Amino acid sequence: MQKLVVLSGAGMSAESGIKTFRDSGGLWEEYRVEEVASPEAWSRNPEMVLRFYNERRRQLEKAEPNAGHKALAELEREYDVHIITQNIDNLHERAGSTKILHLHGELTKARSSINPELIADIGYRDILPGEKAPDGSALRPHIVWFGEAVPAMEEAAEIAAEAEIFVVIGTSLNVYPAAGLIHYVALMTPVFLIDPHPVSVPSGHEVEFIREGAGKGVEMLVERLRGL
Repeated sequence: MQKLVVLSGAGMSAESGIKTFRDSGGLWEEYRVEEVASPEAWSRNPEMVLRFYNERRRQLEKAEPNAGHKALAELEREYDVHIITQNIDNLHERAGSTKILHLHGELTKARSSINPELIADIGYRDILPGEKAPDGSALRPHIVWFGEAVPAMEEAAEIAAEAEIFVVIGTSLNVYPAAGLIHYVALMTPVFLIDPHPVSVPSGHEVEFIREGAGKGVEMLVERLRGL
């Protein structure tokens, strides 16, 4: 089976009702990113940070995978599909995809404030102010915040380098280091980009653009792949 690698971003989950920082009407209008998604914010006001992510977790519990998520899961019948996602939701998993690498953490997990490898599944429940990890440190969201290293980048780069087909869905390719993954993809590898908005690709690849949202876009991708 050909190795099909997907890089998914916020637009992947938009049709499931998951708000994003960057959309019009998105979360940056309610919270400044510096207030909720940085180590400094956690040090300054952990209650606000916890409230923000608790709200996101409740929102996720009510969300459902969209047609795009489900179509990617179905592609596993025909391809060796690997998903590298910038998203912190679990909609790829719930749709049935089996090989998913989360670059920026996972909303349904929490971890120690001092040991990044001490991680616990918490599902959709709130993290309470003052709640402790097993090592006695404050329990924090298992999220890679702005200014923090992205531990999964090395593995993601290896996966991208092995891609025989590379698909970008719902990301502006402006957020690094994730946007740099396309530079690991071989120049001869077919690249598809699904997004209703214009996206500038920071590489020398020839890209086939599908100007649709995730649901319709993945459906069109499947048709295109069957014509290869």
